[in-house]
Amino acid sequence: MENYFARDTVDTILNNIDEGVQIIDSRGKILYSNDVALVMEDIDQEEVTGKHILSVYPSLTDKTSTLLQVLRTGEPMYDVKQEFLNFKGNKITTINTSIPIIEEGHVMGAIEISRDITKVRALSEQLVDLQKELYYEEPDNLEEKRGTARYTVKDIIGSTKEIVELKRKAIKAAENDSSVIVYGNTGTGKELIVQAIHNASKRRDEPFVAQNCAAIPGSLLESILFGTVKGSFTDADNRPGLFELANKGTLFLDEINSMPFELQAKLLRVLEEGRIRRVGDIKTRKVDVRIIAAMNMDPYHAMKERKIRDDLFYRLSVVSFRVPNLVERKEDIKGLVQFFIRKFNRQLGKNVKGVTHGVLQTFYRYHWPGNIRELENILEGAMNMIEGTYITEEDLPRHLTLFGAEGQRKDHLNFSLKKSMENWEKQFIEDALKETGGNVTKAAQLLKIPRQTLQYKVKKLGITAE
Repeated sequence: MENYFARDTVDTILNNIDEGVQIIDSRGKILYSNDVALVMEDIDQEEVTGKHILSVYPSLTDKTSTLLQVLRTGEPMYDVKQEFLNFKGNKITTINTSIPIIEEGHVMGAIEISRDITKVRALSEQLVDLQKELYYEEPDNLEEKRGTARYTVKDIIGSTKEIVELKRKAIKAAENDSSVIVYGNTGTGKELIVQAIHNASKRRDEPFVAQNCAAIPGSLLESILFGTVKGSFTDADNRPGLFELANKGTLFLDEINSMPFELQAKLLRVLEEGRIRRVGDIKTRKVDVRIIAAMNMDPYHAMKERKIRDDLFYRLSVVSFRVPNLVERKEDIKGLVQFFIRKFNRQLGKNVKGVTHGVLQTFYRYHWPGNIRELENILEGAMNMIEGTYITEEDLPRHLTLFGAEGQRKDHLNFSLKKSMENWEKQFIEDALKETGGNVTKAAQLLKIPRQTLQYKVKKLGITAE
């Protein structure tokens, strides 16, 4: 009873995980497959138990089967891509971790944990094929098919010294073909900077190809980047990779710190030699590609945590940019709000004029963990719900209004009356100038104060008439 309970418990556990599990004995015969493995590989327990693994998967060999390799060497294999046809002829792609079962120094069998990436691989290949159609083949309309980098330096909203310096560096970086690395937290606008560099460079009329390295399993990423030749693995075709598709243009590798270390070494070699080798090929191909990489963490922390190779980072960071968090450039919030309101007015057919003073103050107090992307999403949500012409605090998400109320309470406790009055006065003057299109005389009339007094206050409070 005790043995039955133990086996039953193990079955229950293994049948309630997301990965396929398969066990073979020392002769290569299948002892066990959990439910996920049976469904993944479209097989029945009775059909395969006791059969040699190569009779169930005839497209595999002693050398290509990860389970048999582990059985032969006694060494584990981690996160290895395996492509095969099962005995029903179904094409399957998995990521396998295979571990030998060793007892008293002898290999008694092996256990394999598999993650099905068949659909991911198919979607990845479709992506490459679509990009090939856009860039690799002769386009009918060059302007229409190659315009994937939409943003320019003019689209970088902000007037703080950090953003002004960022724009200046982006323009300078566009003057040459050196590798660039851009880093900053999620939502800060790294890809906008990357596209602006491409569109200001001499490569602006050539392909801009982007790939998020975290979106594709590492074992597939190599074939996506470098391409494949027919027969390099089961059902492989001659397919160019993103390097070839980006030839003469720019290849943007986002979240490069998610790329496997061994693939980073191959990327470094491409950067140094300017040549790529398709997976399974014996020849190399010359490519003329500018690499711009991005990461969502500080590069020195990434190197310390072994997320990126030191030599690759130093090779990529010929030019480097840090994109500041929104909380570091709160003076730009007002301009960003106006930009997004104009954008969503066009998209949603609205006529929203702006936000109330209370909303703006809430935005200034908030810490913006999602940065500009969070601000954009909040404004889009508010404009979907708004019924008037100004976004009020009632249109904001609850977590933001609660934060704003707490911030308001702290303001009353910590700010002097003089400082509070100055903030209100500045807001009224800015609103009046905006209403009159920057006309100081008309703004003074609207505020019912002398023109000279308004000019004095504008200068004192650091307000620009524009």
